[in-house]
Amino acid sequence: MAVLPGPSGLLRWAARRAPLILAYHNVVPDDAPPAGDRSLHLPRAAFAAQLDILVERCTVVPLGDLPDAALEADRPTARPVVAVTFDDAYRGAVTDGVSELVRRGVPATIFVAPKYVDGGAFWWDELTPPGALAPAIPRSFALEGLQGDDQSIRAWASKHGVPVTPPPSHARVASESELSAAVRKPGITLGSHTWSHPYLPSLSYEEISRELTESWSWLRQRFSDRLVPWISYPYGGVSEDVEEVAAATGHRAGLCISGGRVSRRAWNTPHALPRYNVPAGLSARGFRVRVGGGAE
Repeated sequence: MAVLPGPSGLLRWAARRAPLILAYHNVVPDDAPPAGDRSLHLPRAAFAAQLDILVERCTVVPLGDLPDAALEADRPTARPVVAVTFDDAYRGAVTDGVSELVRRGVPATIFVAPKYVDGGAFWWDELTPPGALAPAIPRSFALEGLQGDDQSIRAWASKHGVPVTPPPSHARVASESELSAAVRKPGITLGSHTWSHPYLPSLSYEEISRELTESWSWLRQRFSDRLVPWISYPYGGVSEDVEEVAAATGHRAGLCISGGRVSRRAWNTPHALPRYNVPAGLSARGFRVRVGGGAE
């Protein structure tokens, strides 16, 4: 009778069968006081420890190489295949986060919403009261009721007496010069996160097209040789119209913010690929299990 592998063995086997795209947001100084939406701001030491786990146990590939790497992952002796991404281009991610990546030779793609470049702040950080874990507005209402639109959400917050708490510098969006410095480092590329970070499924076809076209044009004018023609959808929002526009505007693939591993079937709809969002509170053990390296 064959002996079945234990839980850790099954996890490792499953990992080899399907790559994993990790979604991060920000990397902040270890001594930084809590600010903004807590789940998005990962302390630098915790991020560094996660990278060490990836280097030890996984094969980390550039995002653009993932389709080919997925075929290699089917080999029985292959290590788990992982790609690293960042949404929002926070200053902490573009500076401290990139430093940790480069130190270990780990490639990564940073998705940029150009409207916020040069120190912009996102509503979910400014509308999270001091001491709170998340914004003082229901997420579903902000996205579906207010289209994820920054101006509309702030107007609602003002009307309902929600205070604005400006985030620290590391929790604001990087400058164009900081992005330029980052992509001069080996393995660091950029991708589109739309122009203004709306909830795309709530927009018209024409509005979706404008968001994707303006963002890609801005990026191409400045970083043409360091771009990956993939898009990360704000809030993970995708629909048939969004997928169609993404393909029509030259994006080879589109990323959600949830859904787990990229199975073979997922490549049938490359403009709605799943990712694993890495929350700031995830333990080292939980991270090891999630990426397929076992619990110990």
